[in-house]
Amino acid sequence: MKIAKPIASLIESFQRLPGIGPKSAQRLTYYLLHVPQSDLDAFSESLSRLKKDTVLCSICRNVNEKDPCEICSDKARDAATILVVEQPLDILAFEKTGKYKGIYHVLHGSISPLENIGPDELYIEDLIRRAKGKKGGIKEIIIATNPTMEGEATAMYLGKKLKEANSKIKITRLGMGIPTGADLEYADETTLIQAIQGRREL
Repeated sequence: MKIAKPIASLIESFQRLPGIGPKSAQRLTYYLLHVPQSDLDAFSESLSRLKKDTVLCSICRNVNEKDPCEICSDKARDAATILVVEQPLDILAFEKTGKYKGIYHVLHGSISPLENIGPDELYIEDLIRRAKGKKGGIKEIIIATNPTMEGEATAMYLGKKLKEANSKIKITRLGMGIPTGADLEYADETTLIQAIQGRREL
């Protein structure tokens, strides 16, 4: 049986998303056929505005509606401490703990030679510039890349480059508590708090 073009097209679109296989794509598509048109229109509008109404913060590279983002603009935050994460989702995880009061830097990935992702594909140079910036402004940079092979390689690279850029800044790595191979976005709040408190100097 030939599938109607609009259905086949949506199935293909869903399959392009990470973690969505052919069967999941089909289930999602046929589920949406039973959703009221008004809900579909709202969903479509949200998708269409996703990139149009968001920007990358020119300071930390987080995704936000304004530049600088709300965290970088917040005078109550500790601007002397930067926590470096791989993805914007990781910021949400740390913010949920309510314990971290510093600012962030988002790399948008990790160094992965197998996927042809080198330092130049990430927002590392922006971080180096921040480290070289205002004299005495930044006291500590916490490297919070995921405890995977790629995350560890990125942390080692960052540690070396940041020390070369500014030897006076304290460079630390998240403490144990995050299982090796895990993604920070899935870690619970207690584990993340322990990881920040137990950070070690690189």
